[in-house]
Order: sequence, then C-alpha cells, then structure tokens
Amino acid sequence: MSIEVNNESGIQVDEAALVALSRYVFEQLFIHPQAELSILLVDEPAMEKLHIELMDEPGSTDVLSVPMDELTPGTPDRPTPQGMLGDIAVCPQVAQVQAVNARHSLQDEMLLLTTHGILHLLGYDHAEPEEKEEMFGLQRQLLSGFTGKEAPAETTQ
Repeated sequence: MSIEVNNESGIQVDEAALVALSRYVFEQLFIHPQAELSILLVDEPAMEKLHIELMDEPGSTDVLSVPMDELTPGTPDRPTPQGMLGDIAVCPQVAQVQAVNARHSLQDEMLLLTTHGILHLLGYDHAEPEEKEEMFGLQRQLLSGFTGKEAPAETTQ
C-alpha cells in the first residue's frame, strides 16, 4: 500500500494518523493492498487555485478529490484491483475554521476530510439525498471504527 502525504500547508498535521486512517479505510473497503493514494495538504491560495482548475469554482474549499483509475470498493472475495486510487488535496486552514465551528479538534476534522476524500475517489457522492445518506453513513462508520469514538458531524463545504 503506497500512501504518500505531502504537507505544503505551513500547518503541522499528524501525517502518520492520516496514513493510518487511509490504511484502515483501504482494509475496510477491500482496496488492493498495493493501491496508491496521494494526500496533499495545501494552504488557502493553493486550494483556491485547485478549486478553480478542477471545479471551475472560485474560493478555497476544504477537500478536493482527483480519482485516477476509477477504482471502487471491493468485497472480501474480490478486492479492488491494484491501481492508482488518486489524489486528495486538503486545506488545514479551512479545516481549522470548520473544526472550531463544529466544536471538535483540527485532528478530528482532518480525519473526517481525509475519509470524505477517499470515499469520493471510490465513486461515492452526496449530490442526491440517497447518495448523501449512504456516503455520510459509511464515513461515520469508518471514522468511528478507526477512532473508537463517535464520529464528528459532517462539516465539508
């Protein structure tokens, strides 16, 4: 399993926890053990640039996902094939504001956003109510399983 974290945000983040969470999510969703994931932590100007380039939307955001090989969750009998899951960009500055508003730690928010980003890479979405219920339910389940405590409420923009 290749999970790379590159912190260009200027904010200290527990990168090892993001890697451990990603490994946990991979295991729970039967992602091939040699699948690749890149997590990029960026500041607000860099995130705004990515947001414009990728989504054609102005302003900074909390997390962006760029899928590569269009992998989907596997099953115990048929894990996801080996491949490049994709890239996640997370903005700790935006995450910090959301964490304060949600009354939980920056670490909890970073774990939430990383999980959210991975689920987007796996094809989950929240545009429709049914999709949102499925994605956010799985997100809460994964976070609770990883942290051993109740997952924080969804705060992504």
